[in-house]
Amino acid sequence: MRTRRPGALTALLTLALVLAGCGGPAPAGAGTAVPAPAADRVEPLPGTPAPRLPVTVPSAEGAPVTVRRADRIVPLSGGLSEIVFTLGLGGRVVARDITATFQQAADLPVVTRNHEVSAESVLSLRPDVVLAERTTGPAEAVAQIRAAGVPVVVLPPALSLADVGTRIRAVAGALGVPDAGERLTRRTEDRISAARRDVPAGSGTAHHPKVAFLYVRGSASVYLIGGRGSGATSLIEAAGGTDAGAASGLAKDFTALTSEAMAKAQPDALLVMSKGLQSVGGVEGLVKLPGVAQTPAGLDRRIVTVEDGVLLTYGPRTDRVLASLIRQLYGPRDGGAAR
Repeated sequence: MRTRRPGALTALLTLALVLAGCGGPAPAGAGTAVPAPAADRVEPLPGTPAPRLPVTVPSAEGAPVTVRRADRIVPLSGGLSEIVFTLGLGGRVVARDITATFQQAADLPVVTRNHEVSAESVLSLRPDVVLAERTTGPAEAVAQIRAAGVPVVVLPPALSLADVGTRIRAVAGALGVPDAGERLTRRTEDRISAARRDVPAGSGTAHHPKVAFLYVRGSASVYLIGGRGSGATSLIEAAGGTDAGAASGLAKDFTALTSEAMAKAQPDALLVMSKGLQSVGGVEGLVKLPGVAQTPAGLDRRIVTVEDGVLLTYGPRTDRVLASLIRQLYGPRDGGAAR
């Protein structure tokens, strides 16, 4: 298993097939874990933008790249696919990464698994442009695609809410639809701001809980606690919480889950991916992991879950992720029905 630091944990996320989505209409209170039902569709902007090409754009690895056509687009990650579809260009996408499981992309051929791309599969689809992440590999496969004359635009990672607009604009610019990128950025950032308004005011752990992000995969015996570099800190803080792992001094992205680490973090709630929670046997399996049962979160069974494929993508559906975290941490706003 590779644990090199990708943009927002994408290499870890793609270790399992996921159903992209989030939600969760009810709070995760004492003794309860509320899995988030899958929101398995993206919401494209109204209308279909017409790319204005050619364009020359920067690439995160290497020289600037010129894109001359965008009739056949291959995004090599679920997050990039989400942006392309939400810009209104989904009809031009001809392949997907294994994590792009939202409904509009589900029937496309898979050319990337665990950030390992098949150059032959990509080239067989005659793409006009390929969008990749820094973690897309192997390098030989990416070089083979470039050598065939296909423009490959490599995008930098998104690690926090502050990166959402930058990432959307970069994809839109590479595809010749900068105006659509601005509209989508405004819509996404407005929705994130609206979600943040549901964080209750006040002080104390009831209003500002310490939340530990755990990455668990029972089938592979992988049990990790997130630190300052995990990518979850921004979301936890936007939801009104404190990243318990980072606050306890964990500076790396992930550290082995131990009784000592949990005793030091003392989280009030645990954030886990839904597939990971299933892999350890649900809530009762999770509290059997080292040190979990002795924390306030373990004692109260206070577990917050979000589907793997969208938790840390920092893209057009991040407002839904944030809204789900807030609902699960605090319950419906003003005692009413959840949005």
